[in-house]
Amino acid sequence: MLPAPEDAIWFDGISARRQPVVVEVSPDLAALRFGGQVWPVARLRRIDGDGLVLAQLVDGGDELPHDPARLLLAEGALAAWVRARAPQLERRDLRRGTGAKIAGRVALAAAALGLILFVFLPRISDLLADQLPMEQEVAFGQAVMGQIESFLGEDRALTCTAPEGVAALEKMERRLTEGQGLTYDIELRVFDHEMLNAFAAPGGQVVILRGLLDEAQSAEEVAGVLAHEIGHVEARDPTRLAFRSAGSAGIIALVLGDVTGGTVIGLLGDHMLSASYTREAEAAADAFAFDLLQRTGIGTEGLATFFERIAGMGMEVPEILATHPDSGNRAEAARRAAGAAAAPVLTDAEWQALRRICG
Repeated sequence: MLPAPEDAIWFDGISARRQPVVVEVSPDLAALRFGGQVWPVARLRRIDGDGLVLAQLVDGGDELPHDPARLLLAEGALAAWVRARAPQLERRDLRRGTGAKIAGRVALAAAALGLILFVFLPRISDLLADQLPMEQEVAFGQAVMGQIESFLGEDRALTCTAPEGVAALEKMERRLTEGQGLTYDIELRVFDHEMLNAFAAPGGQVVILRGLLDEAQSAEEVAGVLAHEIGHVEARDPTRLAFRSAGSAGIIALVLGDVTGGTVIGLLGDHMLSASYTREAEAAADAFAFDLLQRTGIGTEGLATFFERIAGMGMEVPEILATHPDSGNRAEAARRAAGAAAAPVLTDAEWQALRRICG
C-alpha cells in the first residue's frame, strides 16, 4: 500500500538551514520525492538520530559513502515503508575492506616503529655516544644524576655524607682507580635508598644505593660491584643507554601524544636505574671487573660470593638485577678468574663506617 505524503525536514548539506518539505513516494515505488529532489529508495541510508534520518549513498573514493544532505522523517507510516523497502538502509559507514586496510596500515606502522626503536635507534645512539665530547658527556651525566636523584628521593637530598663513611668510600675508589689508566675520573657516591642496586651514569658517575651496602657482607663484594660499574663507564655504556632511552621515550611520547616531555624524563630515569644493557655489554663489564680486581690485588672472590647470594635469592631477586646475565653463571666465571687477594680493601672499622655512611 502506498503511504500518504508526510511533512519532513530537509538539510541540503550546504547550509545549516532547516527546510520544511512534503515527502511522497513516486508512483513506481522506486524513489522519494520532495522539494524538487528525487532520492532513489535503493540508495537510501540511515544515519543515527531522532526519527528516521536519511542520507543518499554516492559513488566516491572516501570511507564515508554518503551525500552530506539529510532528510528527517518522523516515525510513522512513511518511515515504516522506507525501513521495509530500502535495501541499503543499514549499510555501515566503512566500505567493504576498510577494516583490512586499517589493520594493514597499523601493522606497517607498528613494524616501522619497531624498526626505529630496535634497529635504527641503537645504531644512532652508539654513534652519538662515540662522538660526544667528554666534557659534554660529564655535564650530561650530571644532569641525568639530578633527574635520578629527584626520581628516587622525591626532591629530598639522597647523597650520604657521614665523614668516616665517605673516607672509606674514597679509599675503596682509590684502590680501584689509581694507576689503572682509566679514561674517566670516577665520581662515586652513596644514595640513601633501600633498593639493592648500584649503577653508572654518563661521564663517570657511579652510585651505590644503601640497599646494596645492607646486603653486602664484605668490602670486597662492594668493590667487585664497583669494578663492574666502572667497566660500564669505560665502555660508555651509560651514555649509549641514556641516548637510547631518551630517544625511545621521545618516540613513544610522540606516539602517545605526551607533548610535555614527562614520558621522556620518567623513562630516562627509570632506564638508567634498571641499567638494561645488552648481555654482551654485561659480559664485557664482568670481564673488565675481573681484570681490574686482579690487577689491584682485590681478587674476584668477593664478587663471586655476591653473585652467588643474588642467585640464591630466587624469586626475590630485584627486577633490576634480573635483567643481567644469570647470576649463578657469573659467579662461576668470577671464581674461575679468582686469584689470591693481596690485601683487604678496607679494615673492619672502615667497612663498618662505610655501611653507616647514611647515618
